[in-house]
Amino acid sequence: MATKTIKATKASPLADRVVVRPLEDTETMRGGLFIPDTAKEKPQQGEILAVGPGRFEEGKRVPMEVKAGDRVLYGKYSGSEVTIDGDTVLILRESDVLAIIS
Repeated sequence: MATKTIKATKASPLADRVVVRPLEDTETMRGGLFIPDTAKEKPQQGEILAVGPGRFEEGKRVPMEVKAGDRVLYGKYSGSEVTIDGDTVLILRESDVLAIIS
C-alpha cells in the first residue's frame, strides 16, 4: 500500500507584511440562543505565523518589530483574508498591528 505525503505550503510574506492566524474567542451561549457566524464580530486578536524581512527606508532595510509566535491585536477590518491548506489566515502590514499581547 502506498503512503501519501501531504506537503504543507508555507507562506513567506514580503516586505513589512505578516501572516496572522486569527484566534477565535470561546463563546458561551445564554439561554440556548444560536448566534450565526455572520452576526459575530470578527476577531481582532491573533498569533503571528510568519514575518517578512522588513521594509526599505532610505535605501536601508528596517527590521520588523514583531516575530513569529507573538500574540497581537490588529484592526477590525485590516489585511486580506486568504485560505492556505484549508486554514484561514490574514496577511497584513506591520503597521496594521496595534499591540503585542504578553
